[in-house]
Amino acid sequence: MRRFLPLALFAIVLVLSGAAPAGAVTVEKVVSPGGIEAWLVEDHSNPIIDMEVAFRGGASVEPARLPGLAYMASGLLDEGAGPYDSQTFQGKLEDMAIELSFEAGKDNFRGHLKTITDHRDTAFDLFRLALTKPRFDAEPVARIRSQILAVLAREQQSPDAVAALAWFKAAFPGHPYGVPTRGTPQTVKAITTADLKTYVARHLARDNLVVGVTGDITPAQLGPLLDSTFGKLPAKAEAVTVPDVTPKAPGRIDVITRDNPQSTAMFGQAGLKRDDPDWYAGYVMNYILGGGGFSSWLTEEVREKRGLAYSVYSYLEPLRHAGLIIGGVATRNAEMGQSLALIRDQWKRMRDQGPTPQELADAKTYLVGSFPLNLDSTTSIAELLVTIQVEHLGIDYLDRRAGLINAVSMADVRRVANRLLDPAALEFVVVGKPQGVTPAP
Repeated sequence: MRRFLPLALFAIVLVLSGAAPAGAVTVEKVVSPGGIEAWLVEDHSNPIIDMEVAFRGGASVEPARLPGLAYMASGLLDEGAGPYDSQTFQGKLEDMAIELSFEAGKDNFRGHLKTITDHRDTAFDLFRLALTKPRFDAEPVARIRSQILAVLAREQQSPDAVAALAWFKAAFPGHPYGVPTRGTPQTVKAITTADLKTYVARHLARDNLVVGVTGDITPAQLGPLLDSTFGKLPAKAEAVTVPDVTPKAPGRIDVITRDNPQSTAMFGQAGLKRDDPDWYAGYVMNYILGGGGFSSWLTEEVREKRGLAYSVYSYLEPLRHAGLIIGGVATRNAEMGQSLALIRDQWKRMRDQGPTPQELADAKTYLVGSFPLNLDSTTSIAELLVTIQVEHLGIDYLDRRAGLINAVSMADVRRVANRLLDPAALEFVVVGKPQGVTPAP
């Protein structure tokens, strides 16, 4: 069901992205009788309903002593709730072809529900139970804990994961962003059932809830379901102050030695938060620099001209309390030094010279025209509705997006490149046995 996009919804996406005449369909704001808000895109061409929810906070509000608590809780909410133990709960989902899952990120705790219309009431009620009456029985707690520990063990064998964990730890010392979302073996082993219940009770609340719904449901039908599903949640989440932070990027190269024939690197520095006035200029600039795949400068210089790496890229990472521009590259040990030098060169080139007019025009054309292709399912659309709300982009964002990108000028790109890109401060973490690299003392 995740793979298919009803034609009517695809038309909606085309309209709202600017690829068709505007104004045919709009996102509806639905407010329940109890005051719970959701954004809805109706589509009655297929009997499917998709709901995405987010609770602001995620892993960043968990206790500092227990990294991984939010992540572990997210893996257990569908492992038994209310009167149903894990096997019975999962059996009901399977029998009715209901998709129900949760995940925890640095800034948000998200949930997903997908159902056919005939099973709508049951699906929403199971979602209610998972949020408000999770059981955290001993068997699933032990099983999910073991699964997480296995994932952590595998991550220690993954150069990409090792580099990312080390980069964030170095960039955000003493801040929640500097600790792994999945936790560590020690903290995961220390998490108790009481800890899990406390996290859910304190942080899954109505005041930090965001809801997006797509599919075969009307506002009149959705309103009462919002109350029955979310009305029993606590009114307010526990207040936890997470400070804004600028990542430390002193231009170091940290090397984590691994006996591999290839080295992997993660690199980055301070970028833009999503509400920054320079966001769209930065978005277009980064597409040209490292976000445009085969059309990007990094790929052209590192891969196409010299064959040094299969993949090299950069992207903007707008966290709630920090903005980043980060990227990665993997290459043979003997060529890592040259690859890192080329990345710094392209950082400097973008800052000092900027793109050509044709590169800027091509980037804007792609970023506007390709947008509908990213929304290839009802799930993608529901997720987008939530993201727009979480980032405070406005209910008319889909109508405005193309214009915001097309308005980016050469002067805008040059300004934001000069503001953000500092090749001397670009921070690298390399995993492997790289040659031609001088690690930090």
